[in-house]
Amino acid sequence: MERKTGVLFDLDGVLVDSEGEYTKFWGAMGRRYNVGGETFAYDIKGTTLAEILKGFPEDERDGIVRELHEFEKNMTYPWIPGVEKFLHILSEREIPFAIVTSSDEVKMSYLFKAHPELKEMVSALVTAGLVTNSKPDPEGYLKGASMIRVPIEDCFVFEDSMQGLEAGRRSGATVIGLATTNSRERINGKAHKIIDDFAGFSIDDMQAARVSE
Repeated sequence: MERKTGVLFDLDGVLVDSEGEYTKFWGAMGRRYNVGGETFAYDIKGTTLAEILKGFPEDERDGIVRELHEFEKNMTYPWIPGVEKFLHILSEREIPFAIVTSSDEVKMSYLFKAHPELKEMVSALVTAGLVTNSKPDPEGYLKGASMIRVPIEDCFVFEDSMQGLEAGRRSGATVIGLATTNSRERINGKAHKIIDDFAGFSIDDMQAARVSE
């Protein structure tokens, strides 16, 4: 019997090329409030907003969230090369997929406004508000697999951040790392397969990476 397949995508740096914008935003915030070191904007990638805000003064957090949402409202959310075609192929083959993101509902509303077709294609959505534990905890990916009704061991996780890659590995899924936010050298050994983007990447390529039992 052929094994069912499910796909679980992180969002920023995997579906849309937005990590560079977030690096600018959080780098500036870290410097403004003297939070974290030089690598602060990279260290928090894959982390929920609630977790990030714990490092900032409590009375400043609401204002930071407002600035973030205004920033996100004006972002363009360009596709990672090749991913739009890949998503359409998944839909055509009726392979369910979920987005598992540390983003909140406000950010997702901006994303779906930019890419309304994505909202029609995605089978399930796991946002920060649906999980108790942020990446690298595997909770989000386990929840995503449950929502698309595919065993986690039959799912492929696509991730770019160190926290996300670890969450994918800990979940028991096959992990495909994108060298968008981090270099191939840095994520080497953190994923079962590494790709630069989705250009020329096929369903057969994905299936070939499946972890053997």
